[in-house]
Order: sequence, then structure tokens, then C-alpha cells
Amino acid sequence: MPKTSARLLALLSLLQARRDWPGALLAERLSVSPRTVRRDVDRLRELGYPIVAVKGPDGGYRLGAGTDLPPLLFDDEQAVALAVALRIATTTGAGIEEAAVRALNTVRQVMPARLRHRVDTLQVTAVERPGVRPDLQADSSVLMTLSDAVHARQVLRFYYTPAFPPETVAQDPPGPPPRRVEPHHLVTRGGRWYLVAWDLDREDWRTFRADRITPRTPAGPRFTPRELPGGEVSRFVAARFRGSDGSGEWPCRGQVILDLPAAEVSRYARDGVVEELGPDRCRLTLGAWSWAGLAATVGLFDAGIEVVGPPELKAAFARLGRRYTTAAAAPPTAAAAPAPHGGPTAPRNPLDNTPAAGEL
Repeated sequence: MPKTSARLLALLSLLQARRDWPGALLAERLSVSPRTVRRDVDRLRELGYPIVAVKGPDGGYRLGAGTDLPPLLFDDEQAVALAVALRIATTTGAGIEEAAVRALNTVRQVMPARLRHRVDTLQVTAVERPGVRPDLQADSSVLMTLSDAVHARQVLRFYYTPAFPPETVAQDPPGPPPRRVEPHHLVTRGGRWYLVAWDLDREDWRTFRADRITPRTPAGPRFTPRELPGGEVSRFVAARFRGSDGSGEWPCRGQVILDLPAAEVSRYARDGVVEELGPDRCRLTLGAWSWAGLAATVGLFDAGIEVVGPPELKAAFARLGRRYTTAAAAPPTAAAAPAPHGGPTAPRNPLDNTPAAGEL
């Protein structure tokens, strides 16, 4: 029979592995009598572990939730997984970076040397997306509120800060009424958090940025979940960022032939398809949020272009050609003074394939 301390650790590990354990099965796994299991359970309770006795024909035990957090037991793989998750949590933009660092330091201090070395070899460097400022991180309390509403299937009310708030005047007019939505999914993409929900007032699906949400309480009534377009939240979110509500494909997709080697084009084609037609010639199939955006993206390759189709792409090249010709012929003007702090934001880059409209 193992020593009492080792047996208690083994019993605690088993209780954490599954929800309910029949007493007889625990005794068999520990190679002790049911009476010894009962005594060991009492010892764990004295140490602060809330172990509940399960009634029934077989009887058994369950590790419940208590008011205090007792010491936890992890095997080697669980300890490493926890440390890795905490290190990655510092790059999620969820507003928990400082807490994650402190928790990681706490876990690391109690790790055996062999595990500490494995964790220390993992170094994660967060590379921010261009245009995503660190001050736009979501508040962790807001994320918890949104997550609770998604889990409880309760209508959520919140104020939504406009992307470009109006300048402050002497007497601000009343703001827009709170939004009322059926929250379905809380997702993260590119360092930002989003709420996917059915907007009750607009009767349509919307994607809201969590850092612009101010929840109102109390929550509304419960609702029956609707079917998300496309069936999968990942496909739906991808479609919204591509300006489409359908399958997740770009709303505008065309094909051109470029006077460049396929290997050179492939490095910059993103999710496009490149086919080699010769040593210095290839076919590129690419998508974008608009025909003008697609034509401009193809023009970045700075090479001879033959438009295969569709006609909308050829027309977009013609429109851009006229605009560029006009811009090149216009006389130079004095550089405009920079906008003061808090002034209007520069328009979105048309080559950025993020939708201009909607809640994103």
C-alpha cells in the first residue's frame, strides 16, 4: 500500500480526471479498501477540497466547487499545457496580460526543474497587426459579461461606441438607444475580440467589436438560438471580413495573366491561386472585397497584365486607369496640413480587404 501522502495525491488526481467516481472503483484503482477511501476523502476535505458524496446504488464521490481555491494537482503534461496557455494569453488582446504574467510566474516557481526548462524554451513574441492599436483591447470584465450572455442564451443590451464619434459640442444630443441582440458567439481574430449576434432591431446578423461594447444590466429574456449562416462561426466571420454573407469566399473574384514568374507571384498572392504558364508568365486567380480593390491589388505586381475575366474586373481596370491618368495630369498642390489631434480620421486604404461598412 502506498504511503498516505502519495495515496492522497493519487486520489486527488483521480477526482480531477472525471466528474463522478464510484467508491468501489476508486478503491480498486488505489488498491485499498472502501473504508480507506472514505478516510482519505475526509483528509482531503480537511485540507480544503470540497468533495461531495454522491448518493445512489453504488455511491461515490465528486470534486465540487468551493468558496476558496485549494491547492491543485497537475501531471507533467497538464502543467506544461497550463504554462504554455498562460504565455500565449499575453498576446490575445483580452486585457488579461498582466494577470497572465503573474499567474505564469506563480506556476513556474512551483514547477520541477525538468518542466521549468521545457516552459522556458517557449518564447512568444506578439507581432501586432498594422492599424490595431494596443489601447483597443477589450476589457476582461466585458468579455466575461458577453460570454455569460452567450452561455445563458439571454438577450443582451449594450451601448455601442461609434467607430468615428462626433466632436464634442456644448450640449451633446442624446445618444443612440442601446442595441438589443441575441448573442451567439464570442470570437477572437487578429488580436481583437468580436461578438457575433442577431440584432433584434435590425433583424439581421451583426459582428460587434468587444472593445466598443458597454453592457447594460439586467440581461433580457432567454432566446432559442437561430441557425448561423453557413453553419460554422469561423466561416461566417471569415465571410463578414471579406464583405460577404455567404460561403466565406470573396464577393469579387477574378483571373489575370501576369508577365512574372509564378514563384515570384506566389510569395505575395495571399490566398490566391497561381499557375505557371512559362518561365516568366503565370495565371493568378484572386479575390477581394470590391472589383476596384481587386484591380488595384493586381496592379501592385508592377508587370504586364492580361485580364482573363470576368468583365467586371476589366471594367474596374478601365475606371482605375482613367483616375490614375487624371491624377498624373493634375498640377501639384501644396501639401495639406495634418489634421489636429482628435480630428477626422484618414479614409480607409482601399487595398485593405476589410469591409468598410457594418460593425467590424
